Amino acid sequence: QVQLVESGGGSVQAGGSLRLSCTGSGYTFASKIMGWFRQAAGKEREFVAAIAWSNSHTNYADSVKGRFTVSRDNANNKMYLQMSSLNPEDTAVYYCARASVMFLTGRSDLYDQWGQGTQVTVSS
Repeated sequence: QVQLVESGGGSVQAGGSLRLSCTGSGYTFASKIMGWFRQAAGKEREFVAAIAWSNSHTNYADSVKGRFTVSRDNANNKMYLQMSSLNPEDTAVYYCARASVMFLTGRSDLYDQWGQGTQVTVSS
């Protein structure tokens, strides 16, 4: 069955960096648009970044643009989120997701498979 597994979360001080990974299985990873979302405690889940089939087409939330970079390695069924210049507002559970549509989107209802999430905590 389809499975998405995130890893790489942890605790970091403000200004630091982390790289999240997402490994997909049970489907043809390279054929699907993928995305990252996050949910802070007491808040709605929000879009972070999305990537098309190759690394040449990406989309970012304004709040992370210039600080986060999404990429993928289709040969190994992996997607990454490199996060830099982290601040406490980036603290959240981060989820990777598989899009059910064939265009880049930040709408969570257009993603049909989700990972279990990985916690990122940024302290000031």
